[in-house]
Amino acid sequence: MLLFAINVILLVVLLLLGTPLPYAFGGAVIFMVLFGDVPIISIILWGFNQIISPSLLAVPLFILFGSIVGECGIADRLLRFANLFIGKIKGAIGAVVVLTSGFLGAISGSSFTGIAAVGQIMIPRMQKQGYSRGYSTSLVSVSSVLGALIPPSVIMIIYGWVTGTTVLGSFLSTLGPGILLIIMFIAIHMIYTKRYFAKHGYQEDIDMEELDELKLTNSKLYHERTNTARIVIAAIPALLLPIIILGGIYGGFLTPTESAAVASVLGLFIGLAVYREMNLNKFSTMLKESTSSIGSIMAMIFFSLILAQTYVYLQIPQALVDVFVGVTESKTVILILVTLFLIFIGMIVNDTTAIILTAPLLLPLVVSYGVDPIHFAAIMGVNLAMGGITPPYASVLYFGMRVGNAKFSEVLKPTLMFIIFGYLPVIFLTVFFEPLSMFIPRLFGY
Repeated sequence: MLLFAINVILLVVLLLLGTPLPYAFGGAVIFMVLFGDVPIISIILWGFNQIISPSLLAVPLFILFGSIVGECGIADRLLRFANLFIGKIKGAIGAVVVLTSGFLGAISGSSFTGIAAVGQIMIPRMQKQGYSRGYSTSLVSVSSVLGALIPPSVIMIIYGWVTGTTVLGSFLSTLGPGILLIIMFIAIHMIYTKRYFAKHGYQEDIDMEELDELKLTNSKLYHERTNTARIVIAAIPALLLPIIILGGIYGGFLTPTESAAVASVLGLFIGLAVYREMNLNKFSTMLKESTSSIGSIMAMIFFSLILAQTYVYLQIPQALVDVFVGVTESKTVILILVTLFLIFIGMIVNDTTAIILTAPLLLPLVVSYGVDPIHFAAIMGVNLAMGGITPPYASVLYFGMRVGNAKFSEVLKPTLMFIIFGYLPVIFLTVFFEPLSMFIPRLFGY
């Protein structure tokens, strides 16, 4: 256990010094090989055998699909469709942002897709209505975390693959917390809007394209009917995507990997033939960026995977169980300690890496206290997804700041508001109120 503690401290120091993730994990592996008598050849061969798994292929495919969604006009059609139903309510633009981000999560499984696709459109529009740049950026960023929770979720694919838990059950475990987060974020936004615009003026947003059409027809009624019909028709291909993806998975027709491949092909078809916003130059640029991201992510997965395996080889998970069982028999205390640990880990590394490193260590521990592996999938998913908006790591928040051209000082206060009043209550309920995450999986027999 002393060697494990030193190794964890070394890894944290390397990460805090800004060492690239693969090198940080590689350094930790070398330390364990040198001082832990771990057979490096066996560990590396095991890592290669794991990383060529067909199940893991779903990760790069969903990353590619997320890039396609951001470039082919799907997000824009979804935003317009959502705006039809709630766009007339004062402050509803924020609800549109949250709902669309959740829907994009049901398509792409990635937090970054929501920011790239929604942020560029909605942050300027929110500013036109009088919201500050920092608040607009913060709302888009925290809403994009839903992409990691609404199925299909990339991090749940990783969790199922690493722990041997059913991926489909893991998908469904984060759906309840994800829906609750949508409700919480919308409620917080509407309360904020009411108080904010009691002090500041409210500027009704006017879409310039609609205004031009209105001038041409000279008929508001005609314009509303034709424009509404056009928006609904245009949104149908985008709305069908999650039905095809999730229906294929839960209907037993497609595996998650096959579903990701089908989604990528359908996304390209929609972008090329339906919306016609994808061209050769866009496709080439998107493919290069996706390939670069996939390469770095897979390298990170490989090194973090073999580091986790060194812990398993040294029987550290069993040692952790013995230590905690000797300290306390309280399931509540263990869940509190695990939750605090996951929040800390989420603040220093990304969710994928954190799951690969910690799931094999913590799952035997919580299972020994009677926690269902599918319930623990939700606990890990909700806790680690928050790391994307929690400094110092906060990769989702930083990306949102870049898209929204906002400073950290501008987004800090509103982000803390959403974390304290929205995210932390959902974490508490996910951890201690099992039906929130287990009700839907049990409906499907998990």
